Amino acid sequence: MKWVLIALGLVIVGDLLWLAWAYNRLVRARNQMKEGWSGIEVQLKRRHDLVPALVECVRGYQQHERELLEAVTRERREAQAAVGAAQAGGAETRLGHDLGKVVALAEAYPDLKADGQFRKLMAELVETEDQLQYARRYYNGSVRELNNLIEGFPSNLVARSFRFTPGDFFEVESASERLAVDLKDKLGG
Repeated sequence: MKWVLIALGLVIVGDLLWLAWAYNRLVRARNQMKEGWSGIEVQLKRRHDLVPALVECVRGYQQHERELLEAVTRERREAQAAVGAAQAGGAETRLGHDLGKVVALAEAYPDLKADGQFRKLMAELVETEDQLQYARRYYNGSVRELNNLIEGFPSNLVARSFRFTPGDFFEVESASERLAVDLKDKLGG
């Protein structure tokens, strides 16, 4: 009887240790995902801060591009107001698509392409887009890790018990993903 109680006690202690380990692993994964989203937010803020200067720079070159510039300004506001990865992904895709059109204006207006301020803004935008791509990879890797823990057995039992929720991937359409490459091509880089 004594050995049965000792064995039962060891099983209970082992289960409690495993529970603590699984819970802490889920917490680490969730915190890593939050850290990744914070990195994306920093890059999105940099991107959003560049838009007004870029729009103003282009505005001086051609008045009939007003619809595009107004769309970029509106999409910037929408992207800034977006909450969470799923909502931000759609808003950033639309903004990235029209930013690509603004960059394409450089081909139509050689004076714009030669403008020092425009080139400086484009270089900053390329760097920001590159950093955003890196931040997105880190974040999405963190989301994948958390989601695997939440959905995989036996950690899903702990996740369900403590109400861990899966993360949303930050996805953008390929046109927006290629924005940095397109910018480099337009600038001859």
